[in-house]
Amino acid sequence: MVVFDLPSRVERLVLASGSPRRVQLMREAGFEPVVKPQDVDETPLPGEPADKLVARLSTLKARSALADAQPGDVILAADTTVALDGTELGKPIDAKGARRMLTALSGRGHDVYTGVHLIRVCPDGSTRERSLVEGTHVTFYDLSPKEIDAYVATGEPLDKAGAYGIQGRGRALVRGIDGDYFNVVGLPVAATLRAMADLVEE
Repeated sequence: MVVFDLPSRVERLVLASGSPRRVQLMREAGFEPVVKPQDVDETPLPGEPADKLVARLSTLKARSALADAQPGDVILAADTTVALDGTELGKPIDAKGARRMLTALSGRGHDVYTGVHLIRVCPDGSTRERSLVEGTHVTFYDLSPKEIDAYVATGEPLDKAGAYGIQGRGRALVRGIDGDYFNVVGLPVAATLRAMADLVEE
């Protein structure tokens, strides 16, 4: 399996996500993705574990993007969430929610899950699909109320799962990680490229 020549072997990469972080990561991997965010209901099902949630949502997004796909396309969709003690946190709806999440995460470990779903549209119009879920364990420093308020005031937590961005100012909150750093950013790049290579080589 070779991943470094994938940009030359994929006619068009459709990124079914509006995340600027995912766009940047795929550009750094050599692609110039066509960005087509998909609007799907992201409400968790009753009792749905975080890893199952991101797997389901990434699949929904990828299959939704099929409506505008063409032969030769590879569709990439992803969904990321944060789970504390098995409870999915999602994105805060306001500053108060962000403070509450960061207070709960302070001094503790949590898990970040990203689901990735890939669809290749073959020349005859048939499709091939691959899915994966990556988990990374992140541990926070003990955070003072003053530190939490200062971070929330930057505005960065408000569109991030778990109310922080490890690639931004939120990196100062993180004591350590066990697993793929880029998974916490929003896309496990190495695992995604390997799944894509497997799909393209079929």
